[in-house]
Amino acid sequence: MSYDNPPPPPPPGQYGAPVPGAEPKRSGMAVAGFVLGIIGVVPCFWGCLIFSVLAIVFGQLGKRDIAQSAGTRTGETQAKWAVILGIIGLVLGVLYWILVATGIIDINYSGNID
Repeated sequence: MSYDNPPPPPPPGQYGAPVPGAEPKRSGMAVAGFVLGIIGVVPCFWGCLIFSVLAIVFGQLGKRDIAQSAGTRTGETQAKWAVILGIIGLVLGVLYWILVATGIIDINYSGNID
């Protein structure tokens, strides 16, 4: 009985081939970026710029995580939408603060309605 040599291990920094029948896991970075992107677009949050920047960062990290996983991670669509929503939220946030700075939008915190 002869045995073949075992296959070489995967190169450093890469994952092995997916196990047949194993369910691929969703990338946590992509999910986090997607949630942050949704929060960044909602205009009622004052920190929309922070959430939008984080959505872009986590979306890019999720894309890289998925690309390096060799099929063991999913969530490409969520990572893509995290970046898109992050950019939209960033543009809306910058536009909002420009309108506040120019006086077009007046922020009045007094309880009086005159």
